Amino acid sequence: MTTTWRKLVVALLALLIIPAFALADAAVQAIEAKQFARAIPMLENVVKREPGNADAYNWLAFATRKNGDPKASIPIYQKALAIDPRHRGAHEYIGEAYLALDDLANAKEHLKRLDKLCLFSCEQYRDLKKAVEAYEKSNGKVKPTASN
Repeated sequence: MTTTWRKLVVALLALLIIPAFALADAAVQAIEAKQFARAIPMLENVVKREPGNADAYNWLAFATRKNGDPKASIPIYQKALAIDPRHRGAHEYIGEAYLALDDLANAKEHLKRLDKLCLFSCEQYRDLKKAVEAYEKSNGKVKPTASN
């Protein structure tokens, strides 16, 4: 068996054997270690197996954004929000992605949605509000970045 075929067989067996939750756990650990590029393919496998998993789409978008591609993260966050329109994490993070892309209006729209979702102030609302305020105060010079 050639190396290419062996890799393909191993990858297919992994898809059949490794439960999606284990891949998701490993991906979150990679994200916590700031190994975003490593987390992305794991999360792509999770969303293939569980297309209705808003959390997995949110993590995939987060890893994509933190890996330096906020533009590519937007439709992934939108998918998470299509599945769960009340997903507070996705609203916060898509707002940060919009700020990274200099789209203050859309960031503020998600801040408004969080304000409605959080009966009393919640962490996601406070974090996005802080990011929006920093962006506005600096005239767009302070943005959420891949490194933080």
